[in-house]
Amino acid sequence: MIQLNFDPFPALETERLLLRRIVMVDAPEILYLRSDKDVMKYIDREPAKTIQDAEEFIKRIDNDVNSNEAIMWAIALKENPAKLIGTICIWHFQKEHYRGETGYVLHPGYWRKGIMKEALLKVLDYGFNELNLHSIEAHISPENAGSAALLESTGFVREGYFRENFHFRGNFLDTAVYSILKK
Repeated sequence: MIQLNFDPFPALETERLLLRRIVMVDAPEILYLRSDKDVMKYIDREPAKTIQDAEEFIKRIDNDVNSNEAIMWAIALKENPAKLIGTICIWHFQKEHYRGETGYVLHPGYWRKGIMKEALLKVLDYGFNELNLHSIEAHISPENAGSAALLESTGFVREGYFRENFHFRGNFLDTAVYSILKK
């Protein structure tokens, strides 16, 4: 079984990006990401409405990181490390199965620039080589062609399709499940 320890917090770097801890001053950007209709289009959760909603979200993330239950990074450009432009995480760990789940969001102004692919590849490397995961999965809306293309471009394979397995706002929704194995 894997053992998780996110202390000290593992900041990660790529050619263009800094993946760092989310802090309370990121609340305005978190509010934007969690309330923007384009960002939230395929995320079946109620959007954030206030800065307090964003602050509560950051507190939950901190609790998960501090208790070694999940890890979420702020995605920032190295040229402006204080500005959060997205988030990426590994959560829903199945420790006994060496498996975790990834999730991510990115500000629409940075879509189609390879930023999320760069971040995801770094997080996969961390998950496989530092956390010793055997597999990482992603659950997406089957309608989210951009996310499906991102996952497939980084080596994920669609391994399941669950019909109407998720209830949100009075509707039953489908889920596509992708995974990648440690090479």
